[in-house]
Amino acid sequence: MSVPSPLPSLWQASRALVLRDLRLLWRRRGDALQPALFALLIVVLFALALGGHADTLSLVAPAVMWLAVLLAGLLSLDSLFRGDADDGSLEQWVLAPVPLAWLVLVRVLLHWVVTALPLIIATPLLGELLHLRHDQLPVLLASLLLGTPLLSLLGAVVAALTVNMKRSGILVALLALPLYVPVLVFGAGSVAAGMQGLDPSAPLLLLGAGLVIGLVLAPLAAAAAIRISLS
Repeated sequence: MSVPSPLPSLWQASRALVLRDLRLLWRRRGDALQPALFALLIVVLFALALGGHADTLSLVAPAVMWLAVLLAGLLSLDSLFRGDADDGSLEQWVLAPVPLAWLVLVRVLLHWVVTALPLIIATPLLGELLHLRHDQLPVLLASLLLGTPLLSLLGAVVAALTVNMKRSGILVALLALPLYVPVLVFGAGSVAAGMQGLDPSAPLLLLGAGLVIGLVLAPLAAAAAIRISLS
C-alpha cells in the first residue's frame, strides 16, 4: 500500500497560517505600518542631524539604511509569537500533524515580507533622501535581500525563547542585538567595500552562506525553544 505524501498537508497548513495572519494583519493594519514609519523616521532624523550635507550623507547612507531596517524589524520582533501564545494557538502548533519548524519558517518568512520587504522596495526613495550614490544601490539592495531574512531568522529564535515572559521587549532587544551585529557589519561592509573600489562579493557571499545556514537551523532552534517555553 502506498504511503500518502506529506507535502499537501504541509502546504495546506502553510496556506491556512498565511491566510489567518493576513486577516489579523488587515485588522491591525495600523500596527503593521509602524516598522516602516519607524524606519522612515530614523532616515529623516539622520538627515536632519547631519545638516543635509550631500557629501556627508552619502558616506553614511548605507549604514543608516541598514540601521533603519534592523531597528524596524526589532520593533516588531516581540510580537512574532506573542499573540499565538496568548490565545493558545501556539499549543495547537505543537500538536499539529506538521513539523513545528515548518510553521515557524512560514511565520518568519511572513514577518520578513511584512516588515523588511516594503523597506527594501522603498530603499531607492530613502536612498535619495540620504544622497546615496546610484552605483552603490545594487550592492545595498543585494545585501539587504540577503541579510534581512537572516535577521528575521535569528530574531525568531530569540522571540521563541522569551515567548512566555511578560513585558520581554527589552530582553528580546538585548538578546537579539549581539546576534544582529555580524549581519550589520557584513551588510554595511559590502557597500563600504564598493565605495572604496574593492570587490563587495566576499561580504555578500558570507551573508548568503549565513542565510542558507539560518534557513536550515533557525527554524529547528526556534521550534525547540517554543517547546521548552511551553513545557
